[in-house]
Amino acid sequence: MQKCKKPFIKLNLDIERLVIHVKFRPCIDIHQGKVKQIVGDTLTLTNQHVVENFVSEHDSPYYATMFKEDKLTGGHVIMLGDGNQETAIKALQAYPGGLQIGGGITTSNAKSYLEAGASHVIVTSYIFQDGELHLSRLKELVQEVGKDQLVIDLSCKEKDGKWYVVTDKWTKFTNFEINQSTIKEMESYCDEFLIHAVDVEGKRTGIQETLVKQLSQWVTIPTTYAGGVRSIEDLETFNHLSNGKLDITIGSALDIFGGSLPYDEVVAYCEKL
Repeated sequence: MQKCKKPFIKLNLDIERLVIHVKFRPCIDIHQGKVKQIVGDTLTLTNQHVVENFVSEHDSPYYATMFKEDKLTGGHVIMLGDGNQETAIKALQAYPGGLQIGGGITTSNAKSYLEAGASHVIVTSYIFQDGELHLSRLKELVQEVGKDQLVIDLSCKEKDGKWYVVTDKWTKFTNFEINQSTIKEMESYCDEFLIHAVDVEGKRTGIQETLVKQLSQWVTIPTTYAGGVRSIEDLETFNHLSNGKLDITIGSALDIFGGSLPYDEVVAYCEKL
């Protein structure tokens, strides 16, 4: 009897589709109208005593164009405070559909950023008010832009051995704990998560390994981790701990932002995975 080869071929194709690997997500952080890299937990509502790792001589379209030429998708533009909208929109216009945007996103302005070229809007403080998750606001935002264009920022700090979302430029703890149950709940409202490990963000001291391991066990949608990467070795550790289930963004450590880690090497490393 002649064997049918089609099921075997189909199985191979299905396996290939299931292969997962770390994706490098670029970033453009904007503070006071300039592209900067800062130590995350030095941000304050008055912008006093902010520790700046790097202030770029280049504008935001310069970086957006670089990421476009390198075919990097799913990166993000973050507006750190007021007065950054014009600079952010210039980046979106330089790479239409290639970048997400966050910082001050509400139901009243979310669509305008999508119309300006953002692939997704990223939300935190708008849905977390007075330390609480306001589910009604989240549902309104989903109705306004759609689940498939929404990223929820669950950037967090550790307290008493648990992870809690922090808001208002990462200066205020909420009572929203990140765990398997809350991750599952939030996944029903968004397309992706963006999660900064605020305790190590901008400090180039290595990744928050416990958080990386736990997130990789909890999430089932695309999730980008940020915080602490300083070397290719850190990327290897991240890939191992996350089992390829999380994506990575790197800021201050990159040579394009004043660090020592070559941007080109990071791009090449993640392409090979």
